[in-house]
Amino acid sequence: MQSADSPAGAPPVVSNRSAQAARDVERIAEKVLAAERIDSAEALTLHDHADVLTLGLLADAVRRRKHPEPIVTYIVDRNINPTNVCITDCGFCAFYRRPNADGAYVLPREEIHAKVAETAALGGRQILMQGGHHPYLKTAWWCDLIADLRTRFPEINSHALSAPELDHLAKLDKRPVEHVIRDLQAAGLGSVPGAGAEMLVERVRKIIAPKKTSTERWLDVHRKVHEAGLRSSATMMFGHVETAAERVEHLQRIRDLQDETGGFTAFACWTMQPEGVPEAELYPRKATPGVYLRVQALARIFLDNVANIQTSYVTQGLKMAQITLRYGCNDFGGTMIEENVVSAAGCFNLASIQRIERVIERAGFTPVQRNSWYGLVDPRRPELQRGPTCREEAAARPPAVTA
Repeated sequence: MQSADSPAGAPPVVSNRSAQAARDVERIAEKVLAAERIDSAEALTLHDHADVLTLGLLADAVRRRKHPEPIVTYIVDRNINPTNVCITDCGFCAFYRRPNADGAYVLPREEIHAKVAETAALGGRQILMQGGHHPYLKTAWWCDLIADLRTRFPEINSHALSAPELDHLAKLDKRPVEHVIRDLQAAGLGSVPGAGAEMLVERVRKIIAPKKTSTERWLDVHRKVHEAGLRSSATMMFGHVETAAERVEHLQRIRDLQDETGGFTAFACWTMQPEGVPEAELYPRKATPGVYLRVQALARIFLDNVANIQTSYVTQGLKMAQITLRYGCNDFGGTMIEENVVSAAGCFNLASIQRIERVIERAGFTPVQRNSWYGLVDPRRPELQRGPTCREEAAARPPAVTA
């Protein structure tokens, strides 16, 4: 598939579309409205030739079909980075530090305890923990931390360690990643974040993250996470060196694995934040809001087997996140009481629980708190409480037998 648009640019304006392209968009739109699956070529046609309002209408139709109730979910959570030490050297990351560099840290356990206690006091349900690729912190260190937090704060789920981090731990331990997942699960790991996907296309990964886990390895680690009985999320960072066709290729890989395992709870995407990153000269200017809406809507249309689409207010801001609730998103993500990674690139869009709820309400929806597995657990709305309450109830399939 070839795309006429530039890697991070918008598609041709509507007035320049050919008559054939217009007919193709109309035909594909009819398929979407009839709940028929579209293929990658049709997705690229929508990306390149459908106007953004049409994409929004189609995405909203899919959203309402999957989530007919006028509610938008969110989770009270905190992002804790136990360390910022990383040896992967991703050129788009302004957060990490090399070992022994100025600003490199490993948080003391008592500081982590204090952060989680503050989250629990606010009714928190989840701690998102990622720490980069530290060369000396092995699986045992993470198991000890997760088990400690589970004992102290049993109501809070550890949503921790992306696929590249799990792969890194397997290399440090010199053992299969399945064994790493097994030990972390026994310690209390409840779910796995979808970070580290960036763009699941090898041409792109060799440019932006040449030391990071490959496309196939990222997918296989999530496959093994799902086989172990854990759920995970999926993500995409776009608006850098990828083409439109490669965006669709990424979505296709996510959809194919979901067909196989059913283990993804949600998908989230966001635009590259190029300000202040180590290799800023490699990247174009930040993608426009129109491009973000286009890709966000296309994700809802194409990922017909993923139940939840999450907006990214942390990178796009509250106003844009509010608009995405009519462009296919049914989830507002986490309250992110603390966030460090995109903030390091100059992106400061954190908001209080009250502000998030007001934004959701002004979009015409009822805000409802959820847990990590998209069970509705809002104590203020007992009539809406339903869905999985723990990782065992949420498992896409029975845990695999490990030798």
